[in-house]
Amino acid sequence: MKIRSKKIRNMQIINPATEEIITSLEEDHSSTLQLKFDALNKAQPLWANKTLQERMTVIAKFSDLLEAEIETLALVLTNEVGKPLQQSRNEINGARTRIKWMLSNAEKYLSDEVMVDEPGLKEIIKYEPLGVICNISAWNYPYLVGVNVFIPALLGGNAVMYKPSEYATLTGLQIEKLLKKAGIPDPVFQVAIGAKETGSALLEMNFDGYFFTGSYKTGKLIYEKVASKMVPCQLELGGKDPLYVADDVVDITTAAIGTADGAFYNNGQSCCAVERIYVHEKHYQDYLNAFVTEVKSWKSGLPTTDGTYIGPLTRKEQISVLENQVVDALNKGAKLLTGGKAIEGKGYYFEPTVLTDVTNDMLVMQEESFGPIIGIMKVKDDTEALMMMKDTDYGLTASVYTANRARAEKILSELDAGSGYWNCCDRVSAALPWSGRKYSGIGATLSHQGLRAFTKPKGYHLRG
Repeated sequence: MKIRSKKIRNMQIINPATEEIITSLEEDHSSTLQLKFDALNKAQPLWANKTLQERMTVIAKFSDLLEAEIETLALVLTNEVGKPLQQSRNEINGARTRIKWMLSNAEKYLSDEVMVDEPGLKEIIKYEPLGVICNISAWNYPYLVGVNVFIPALLGGNAVMYKPSEYATLTGLQIEKLLKKAGIPDPVFQVAIGAKETGSALLEMNFDGYFFTGSYKTGKLIYEKVASKMVPCQLELGGKDPLYVADDVVDITTAAIGTADGAFYNNGQSCCAVERIYVHEKHYQDYLNAFVTEVKSWKSGLPTTDGTYIGPLTRKEQISVLENQVVDALNKGAKLLTGGKAIEGKGYYFEPTVLTDVTNDMLVMQEESFGPIIGIMKVKDDTEALMMMKDTDYGLTASVYTANRARAEKILSELDAGSGYWNCCDRVSAALPWSGRKYSGIGATLSHQGLRAFTKPKGYHLRG
């Protein structure tokens, strides 16, 4: 019988700033993925048998290599996702900061815990690795969301099948290269190359855990698909993150500048970007003036040019999403203060867009934008602000700007969100759990919970 060979799929990597083809890569298919999966299963016990200190030494070397090769890595990242070069450097440095925290706390949270120690009895918790995990990652922050998963997974003794987004595959291959250069045994970390078909094939395989970063729609599909496997499945999904500026804010210009950055940094392509702003009527006009002045001061253009703050969107398809939100808002009575349309010419550029007189029934206030667009709404008091902030299916972050910490904490305590910010926004700390509520996901990365998310606790009852 004649055996048909698998049809080769080639994936083009396109520069979103110029629309030029950077390169073409051969995608994985079920056969090549199975070979990688088998290699991971064979290598994982050997990696797990190394001491935690040995694994930490390798990860520390990886962090050093990120620093040593930052200019090359940043340029690769910028060319394939379109973020300004300085923001690419910032991302890599931010990843190193997270790795540093994990290395500083790995022994504390991954070592055996003695819970009872008395004559004739010891009770101990040991943290064993899950085994071979599947990490389906994202394109908007491939280093940051990547290290949230594969670093604690490797520290915990797991092997990792890492599928970078098809929009950040070259960065994924750079990560693989440096991990192996640092000393990760070749079979312990494997990159799965491809788009939707590759991701679907991974869901058919018997991994010991699935960790996904991306959209709610895809996360829901993954969760339903792998449920019957009875293995951990963590989902870091999107958000429609609200921010409230209260009437007692003293420096409204500084607040406007900081929150504009929170909404538009990385072109608004952040899960925790500010996506809805509610401003007390006392400050509404002053806030708008300062906010729009800041937005208009930014430089848009090629992301490799010094001083560029707004580069292209990573995905061309997002332009139509943003255009639809603008049209919907204007048809329902919103006013356009700046921006509002795609920029003509090569590249996936969209003008930084500010809409006012918005209402919560507009798409821009309900559906994740993931782009350089924001709706700003006037409210009369905390009660109205809280009601509007609660009006969402998402629950990733929420921010309150006020001179009163107790006031902020009271408002934040009533919001079903994984992170609360007082007088700041759009930030992540390795020391705190990164988790979503509702459509924003399930499970947690970062903090001690994120270190232990890649382990199975086993209780030992020792008599004698």
